[in-house]
Amino acid sequence: MRIDLHTHSDVSDGTAPPASVVRDAAAAGLDVVALTDHDTTQGWAEAEQAAREVGIDLVRGLEISCTHQGRGLHLLAYLPDPTHPGLRDLLGRIVEGRSGRVPAMLAQLREAGVAIEQADLDREGSRTAATGRPHVADALVRLGVVASRDEAFRDWLDAGRPGFVDRWAASVTEMVQVVGEAGGVTVVAHPWGRGGRSALPEEEIAVLAAAGLAGIEVDHQDHTEADRARLREVAADLDLVVTGSSDHHGTGKVDHDLGCHTTDPEEYERLLARASAASAASGRDTPEVVQPR
Repeated sequence: MRIDLHTHSDVSDGTAPPASVVRDAAAAGLDVVALTDHDTTQGWAEAEQAAREVGIDLVRGLEISCTHQGRGLHLLAYLPDPTHPGLRDLLGRIVEGRSGRVPAMLAQLREAGVAIEQADLDREGSRTAATGRPHVADALVRLGVVASRDEAFRDWLDAGRPGFVDRWAASVTEMVQVVGEAGGVTVVAHPWGRGGRSALPEEEIAVLAAAGLAGIEVDHQDHTEADRARLREVAADLDLVVTGSSDHHGTGKVDHDLGCHTTDPEEYERLLARASAASAASGRDTPEVVQPR
């Protein structure tokens, strides 16, 4: 069984519609795929319909923008009730923060000599729940300012660069708890992929585990083999689920093909067991895995 628990569609910063992501996952030989768009569940219905058509299991999730100890951290949330008031309100604030900073980003880029207008950005991300840095990056590529998203972030949009504008994001500890209250489970996404091990020290992973974190995304393109090995040891010490995923964004990310990293079936079953327990404890009407076969 091949399981990929982290993918994105054009509802956030991927380049293909949710249905296409699901169909492509089936064509790539995956048995299970999770749609985890940034800060939104908007693509769930379309993905579910496609999953039923092609006969692939679908885990409904999202990747939530958070902060921890003054640094950005992403949290994968699986199978929460999207109507939970606390979760809905926090996601609304995050989306507003992402979209709200775009005018300032464009203004700063113009001050730095880049001829970019809102009209250029409107050509990107027409279906997205929130326009953000990836869409500005795509506009910079289209305008010929840079050759790729990675170059756009490195030279223009990352912290300390001319186009960077900070935004509000939820505390990761708070979000772990809120997702649990909504009947879902959480996995910290690529914890050592940005900034290395200092991005989330081992002792801080223990803090999140105590708050209710269910797992760690270990097998990811941005992790070295040494980091993966150590993260497995950390997960074992803290009784956390180990996941592996592509973090697929279509053409928006190079070398993140569907299924390039996968989750062990036994770890997947552990994650589902924890999701079932969280759902029962919450008393919420939570989504189940779509299993059309």
